[in-house]
Amino acid sequence: MGDGSAWSVVPRGRGIGVFEAGRPDNQPGGDGPEGGDSPARTSRMPSRRVIALGLAAAVVVAAGAVIALTHNSPGSHQSAAASQGAQPASGPIRVESITPAQDESGVDGAAPITVTFSAPIASNSPDPTLQPNVPGTWSAIGDSLVFQPQSAFGPTLRVTVRLPVRSAGGGLLTTAVTEHFTTGTYSQLRLAQLLAELGYLPMTWTAADSGAARAEASYLGAWQTTQVGQAYDPPAGTFQWAPGYPATLTSLWAPDQPNVIVRGAVMAFQSEHGMTINGEATPRLWSALFTAEELGQQNANGYSYAIASKSVPETLTIWHDGHVVLRSLANTGIPVSPTVDGTFPVFERFRFQIMRGTNPDGSAYADPVSFVSYFNGGDAVHYFPRGSYGFQQSLGCVELPYNDAERAFPYLTYGSLVSVTG
Repeated sequence: MGDGSAWSVVPRGRGIGVFEAGRPDNQPGGDGPEGGDSPARTSRMPSRRVIALGLAAAVVVAAGAVIALTHNSPGSHQSAAASQGAQPASGPIRVESITPAQDESGVDGAAPITVTFSAPIASNSPDPTLQPNVPGTWSAIGDSLVFQPQSAFGPTLRVTVRLPVRSAGGGLLTTAVTEHFTTGTYSQLRLAQLLAELGYLPMTWTAADSGAARAEASYLGAWQTTQVGQAYDPPAGTFQWAPGYPATLTSLWAPDQPNVIVRGAVMAFQSEHGMTINGEATPRLWSALFTAEELGQQNANGYSYAIASKSVPETLTIWHDGHVVLRSLANTGIPVSPTVDGTFPVFERFRFQIMRGTNPDGSAYADPVSFVSYFNGGDAVHYFPRGSYGFQQSLGCVELPYNDAERAFPYLTYGSLVSVTG
């Protein structure tokens, strides 16, 4: 620009190449990293909102840094009120809006909180308070205060915002304001992405790497590239199945919904990280996943999947990392105690066990068995001595010959899926 003015440009929202022009006068940008001396409590201005700042063009509060499309002339670093010769309001002020809204649920816990008032806020005004409290910064942007959490609110939390603020002219709020909202849950899609990256799923996941995606990412605030930010708002990418697995497994896949494939993968992760093996995506599990992803801690066991077929002759087939590693004759449950159809993750394992229960005639049994992998209640894959194999003989378990059971045991680790069909 020939007049010595400085322009800074940012995409509007998350799009690329959509811009909003400002008024080319001497009004200050004032609130972005390049702006004037409005009462900013920090240089980090969060959120993905567009906020009007006096006669500045617009601000994209892009989740970690405010980048303004403004027109600043040299020496124009002053408040908007001063540049217009206006005096700060001295009477009471009121809250015009709060985002997230009162009682809103499913809120992104890593996104900013914005409170807009009817007048500018005094630089020495106390900040609003939050419960629960998380590290972060409040910043003044025109008539608004914006809070950027440095570590996000956890999922499914009720957050309280209280507003003990004073205007630049000394006026207090006409009434005390307290607002509540509830954060949402972390994304099921992001859970699947992390598990795939760490090798706990029969597929890979690759983040989008297009030119547009890279350009967009360069404008996004830091919170969106943090683990918690991505847990609320997953990045774009592609899942790619490893070759070799049967349609019985691939038909169960739904990346953005709870499903048995992800549940089994969670159990496998829990087993390798010394956690309770229950398949639940608890806050502790998410924290462990974040750490594992940062450290590149890959699944040490690979991925196993088994099908117990009740079609005569009955068989058990195991795939590992896309290859068939075992196909054995097997026995399943008799009609009065059948092996239930479905797909189930292995949840308990024993090298040797005395298996106890009740026979159909009411008598008790206590049988020594080996290489035991429980997958559905009392049903397990294990060795049991029989004169022959390949048809219904058990009380619900999948029985194998000794050598085949020994071969199967290392593959049927915690979280490995067993499908019973036929």
